[in-house]
Amino acid sequence: METNELRSEMVDALSKVSRKLRTLFDGRVKEQGLTLARARILLVLNNQEGLYQKELAEVLEIENATMVRLLDGLEKQNFIERRAVEGDRRAKQIVMTRAGREQAELVVKLAENVRHDLLDSVSDDDLAATVRVLHAMGHSIDNTGRPGA
Repeated sequence: METNELRSEMVDALSKVSRKLRTLFDGRVKEQGLTLARARILLVLNNQEGLYQKELAEVLEIENATMVRLLDGLEKQNFIERRAVEGDRRAKQIVMTRAGREQAELVVKLAENVRHDLLDSVSDDDLAATVRVLHAMGHSIDNTGRPGA
């Protein structure tokens, strides 16, 4: 297979697997009463609790207006609280409630199960090669469109 064909097949396969992965994970978190977007927030907060709303939106690469709606939903489910930041009345720090931490742990386990189901038959050598390729692709994307790139 020629290089251009390989590149095309790689990007197409990556795109298809990405969509299937999102669909699979979304289906599993829906069983827990969450959406994929809300589950992603809980996963981030599980690792970086106390982020400001703006920081959380940046980490997840979503617009602030979208973040507000997602946080409204998580707050209604009693999974998070928005806390005022002393000295900046516009800033809100996002912290999980006890129920939110419990839900986040379930989401972590769901994510682990999905990874296991997807990658159980893939060798460590293939995984390592794939990770290197994906990092290289990410680096290329980061440099695309920059002056001098």
